[in-house]
Amino acid sequence: MAAGISLEEAREQALVLLEKANVALSEEDKAHLKVVDYGLKDIARYGVQFVEYINNERYCARQLALLPLQTIPEHMHPPVGDDPGKLETFRVVWGKVRVHTEFQEIELHAGEQYTIGGNVYHGFQAGEAGAVVIEFSSPARDRFDVFSNPQVQLKQE
Repeated sequence: MAAGISLEEAREQALVLLEKANVALSEEDKAHLKVVDYGLKDIARYGVQFVEYINNERYCARQLALLPLQTIPEHMHPPVGDDPGKLETFRVVWGKVRVHTEFQEIELHAGEQYTIGGNVYHGFQAGEAGAVVIEFSSPARDRFDVFSNPQVQLKQE
């Protein structure tokens, strides 16, 4: 999976990873797989592909596929109104992921999980083979995320 790939190629590679991880997706799930490059125009290096199973006022569940060495840029989920910021648990289904927060850096392997509280800077990088992760969280309000890299552009929900 080389640098300089298109968003469609990232999508196809993500579907391959999800299949390797034995994640059963409906045709509707596959059609709604989101590809995010954070406006950095280098999806092989910075981005994420995911299926959002549910996102409502109570909770969110997403299936993430990260290409080999693909990075989700450092960001945080600040308080929004009475919400103290998105609380999220990441469980690795396949592959490995390096998680860094402003407090620590750890490597997660299949079957391991980590929870990050709201208002904490964090980021992720997949291992050399890529990774498939399931995220369980409080409601996702991506448009409010704050990134440490000012070049990151996240489309509105």
